[in-house]
Amino acid sequence: MGQPVREYLLTLCVTAAVTYLLTGPVRKFAIAAGAMPEIRARDVHREPTPRLGGIAMFGGLCAGLLVASHLTNLKTVFENSNEPRALLSGAALIWILGVLDDKWGVDALVKLGGQMIAAGVMVLQGLTILWIPIPGVGTVSLTPMQGTLLTVALVVITINAVNFVDGLDGLASGMVCIAAAAFFMYAYRMWFGYGIEAAAPATLFSVVLMGMCLGFLPHNMHPARIFMGDSGSMLIGLVMAAGAVSVTGQVDPDLLNVKAGGLREATHAMVPVYIPLLLPLTIIAVPVADLILAIVRRTWQGQSPFAADRGHLHHRLLEIGHSHSRAVLIMYFWSALIAFGAVAYSANNASMWIVLGIVLLSAVGLVLLLLPRFTPRAPLWAQWMVPPRYRRIAPATADATGVAPDDESAAEPEEEREPVPAGLHGATAIGDRSRFVGRRKADSHR
Repeated sequence: MGQPVREYLLTLCVTAAVTYLLTGPVRKFAIAAGAMPEIRARDVHREPTPRLGGIAMFGGLCAGLLVASHLTNLKTVFENSNEPRALLSGAALIWILGVLDDKWGVDALVKLGGQMIAAGVMVLQGLTILWIPIPGVGTVSLTPMQGTLLTVALVVITINAVNFVDGLDGLASGMVCIAAAAFFMYAYRMWFGYGIEAAAPATLFSVVLMGMCLGFLPHNMHPARIFMGDSGSMLIGLVMAAGAVSVTGQVDPDLLNVKAGGLREATHAMVPVYIPLLLPLTIIAVPVADLILAIVRRTWQGQSPFAADRGHLHHRLLEIGHSHSRAVLIMYFWSALIAFGAVAYSANNASMWIVLGIVLLSAVGLVLLLLPRFTPRAPLWAQWMVPPRYRRIAPATADATGVAPDDESAAEPEEEREPVPAGLHGATAIGDRSRFVGRRKADSHR
């Protein structure tokens, strides 16, 4: 047990280190190459930021797979399976497509075709879904055509879901890293808990994916110095989809039942079989909900469903008062809750405490979402107990006793003050933010 864990940790560290070290030179290259698109109306960032971060992430992917192929235990994955080679082939194609799109722009239909080709290349090399578990029916074997279509659909949906959620600094890389960590726990348990060798490639893919995201995240946190671009978002989406396809298509549910032993244990053991179908939803759930709300919103307003706007979920988090960093952390929270909740339920689906814990954490998440709507009104003598951003500055017109004017007179300047848009240098629209007014006026001539 200890040796594989150390090898996975080494692979993770090498992937993260290579990605981190390559990102700086890649940023300089992106600036020199002019891969800095103009700021659009719906963008949150204020200054042109270089893209092509996917170049560094692809370098980390190659380094992680190369190191793993020379380790004592992990090299058996390359000897017994062709899936790592299939992943690398599909990743190279999608990465080239993303680089071209980041630099010159690629038509949406061309990108869709490239994504399908990359998925098809992986299918041709054996990375495909062979059977699928259906609740109430059991395991259903798929024909080659059905497996190919289902694999391509899963890969394309996951790629575009990750690409769609990449709207704030550090959002996509952080959410994918959280989902990859949960997927690693699931796949590792399938391999060493049940002794199923077919889960080994998915375990390796999730570790490499975590390393890619962790290495790029320090450069991408707000304020981001570089964006991953389509070359990065499509790449990590494909790696995540490859792990889900590997477990779903290669792990035989009947073998899992035999390893579990007994009818009752087999029934409980079948729950983890569905996790590969659920874990990608940790990434897809947020953007799909955003997509549905966007279509309804734009159609209700008489606009085209494909018209760009600033009504996405992350935009709304900024509008209600969350800072850029807090909005990202809130979406991290929901992603972690769904991902690790699904893994915990698969490990012990008979425990009611897990369900109650998920419900309780969901309530906490709802409170965090609505927190900026409530501004603390602590008295002046208790301001030291209030976080700095919520403190009220005593007016200069207060009398000697320190009593401030009534709320009505104090509210008049608030109405005349020009609001500071959320997301500006990490600022929020909460409380008295008079120190930003001068900065806003100084920047108004730009």
